[in-house]
Parts: sequence; C-alpha cells; structure tokens
Amino acid sequence: MTPNTLSAYTRGGTPWIPTYVESIDPRRCIGCGRCFKVCSRAVLALVEREASESLEEDDDWDDDAETTALMTVRDPMDCIGCGACGRTCPKGCFTFSTP
Repeated sequence: MTPNTLSAYTRGGTPWIPTYVESIDPRRCIGCGRCFKVCSRAVLALVEREASESLEEDDDWDDDAETTALMTVRDPMDCIGCGACGRTCPKGCFTFSTP
C-alpha cells in the first residue's frame, strides 16, 4: 500500500480499501438497472443500445426487442469506492481499480 492510498477498517476491524468503478463490459450488461439503483452518487447512467449490438448469449436477453438498456459509467470521479454496484451485478460486468 502506498502512503497516499486511502484505507479504513470496518466495524468488525477488517481492513477495507476502496475500489473505484473503472468500466462496465457492454457485452455482458443486460441493463437490469440493479447497479444504478444502489449507487448513491449517480456514477452510472442508463442508455439505449440497438438490439443488433454484440451481446453474450444469455437467456435474459429478449430476442424480440429492437432496443434495450445498457449501463455506462457517467462520471467515474463521483465514485466513492464502495463497490455496491459490482456486488449487485448478476453478470459481473464491472471492472474496478484501486488508487
């Protein structure tokens, strides 16, 4: 850990180092919005994408839809490093970084 790295301890005394959202894999995102709902800092945004865009094969994907939603990182500088978005993502779309 570098001298400028922020770290803290949980109530139970476990060391905690924040991990900041870096990117979301658009091929894995199903646009469920769970991450958007848990983010208290408005770091994420829901945007439309065409159904023809590349997606991983998945039963959650509606083949009849012409457009669907996709989460993107709106403002990574607002991220506080809590990791709630990644923990709620059913597809593991998030990439995080430490300072």
